[in-house]
Amino acid sequence: MVHVKCRSGLYPFSEIRRFAISDDQVPWAVLVANYSPPHYDSPVLRNKPWADPPCDDKNFKPKWNELDGKINRNSHTGPYSVVEGRPLNPKGRTGLQGRGVLGRWGPNHAADPIVTRWKRSEGMKETNPITQLPILQFCAIQRRDCGQWAIPGGMVDPGEKVSETLRREFLEEAFNSLEAGQDRRKMNEEMIGEFFESGNEIFKGYVDDPRNTDNAWMETVAVNFHDDSNETVGKFSLQAGDDAKNVKWVDIDKDLDLYASHSSFVEAVAKLRHAHW
Repeated sequence: MVHVKCRSGLYPFSEIRRFAISDDQVPWAVLVANYSPPHYDSPVLRNKPWADPPCDDKNFKPKWNELDGKINRNSHTGPYSVVEGRPLNPKGRTGLQGRGVLGRWGPNHAADPIVTRWKRSEGMKETNPITQLPILQFCAIQRRDCGQWAIPGGMVDPGEKVSETLRREFLEEAFNSLEAGQDRRKMNEEMIGEFFESGNEIFKGYVDDPRNTDNAWMETVAVNFHDDSNETVGKFSLQAGDDAKNVKWVDIDKDLDLYASHSSFVEAVAKLRHAHW
């Protein structure tokens, strides 16, 4: 069941309660005669340059399922349906219509850099006493909006390549590049630029995000960048910035409770690196 974090209780940052549906009622193919979810577009979206206007705006003529100017309205899941002028969540019902707090109708594209290093003691890799596998750490940020720990990712700007988003978001959230001095920022950009030249794509698709609605949803590309020697990114001091409240290296373990679908991304990295999980 993909809709877990985006299907129950109050919608984030609001007093709007989702329409209650059971697991078997999530697919659109299942008829739910009494399905009448509330509609919610957050006030924060009004007149914002990064947000679409209301769907009933006569001047709003989006090109669904294609590149709409610089805005990518394609979905990683394939073509999605558009009903009465609104895109329909490809993974089913969420109990809420509208956009919620998401800027775009339909897919909202993000990029998540999973930056890892080995946990070391006196230069040696530490292993878990039970699994006897080396312990992997990833750079985690604590989100300002909800307080949960997460991968330091963010939204892909219109016309921006995913590779650019991955670097930018990591620099902004884990190295506080927006407030760093010119010399420090230049040094970090050079170091990150080289480190981010090669990575392993972990995931590309729909995300079970608490902000999702019936008409707007999150999708991401998650890429692992690994410092095997702890001599590049792994040795530098982290400094929270932008949307991050805190930042630190976190041991990867199956008991981690992370934002949205981030735990599954981190699990995939642990298995890729043959590390403890």
